[in-house]
Amino acid sequence: MIHYNLKCNNDHTFNSWFDSVDAFDKLEKTKMLSCPVCGSDEIKRAIMSPQVSSSKTKQAVSLSKPASEIEKKISEARKKIESESENVGKNFATEARAMHEGDSPVRSIYGEAKIKDAKSLIDDGIPVIPLPWIKRQTN
Repeated sequence: MIHYNLKCNNDHTFNSWFDSVDAFDKLEKTKMLSCPVCGSDEIKRAIMSPQVSSSKTKQAVSLSKPASEIEKKISEARKKIESESENVGKNFATEARAMHEGDSPVRSIYGEAKIKDAKSLIDDGIPVIPLPWIKRQTN
């Protein structure tokens, strides 16, 4: 694993871990990286200082805690949405359409939708918004 500080073309900085230098290079070339602040796919490695530690000063790093202010805000928003809304999973597009057409009770929902289904909802005037996080995975 390798850790990089990254910067988008709008000068937003963030960091991420990659399996290898080659993995980062492949993602960068195929524009598969995006800025968590503005969504830009023009990402470059930022200047980093080497991190050297002796065996006496090793500290555990928690990957479960948000590192930046934007990550904290996203984490807070996620907790609020998940506590106040119903997760309809992969049935999101169907359920959103049913609510819009009056076939299902109107309520706050979240879930997953294919891009073409989300575009179809938007084209039909059904308000949806992508959430700034990915589905949680368990090992």
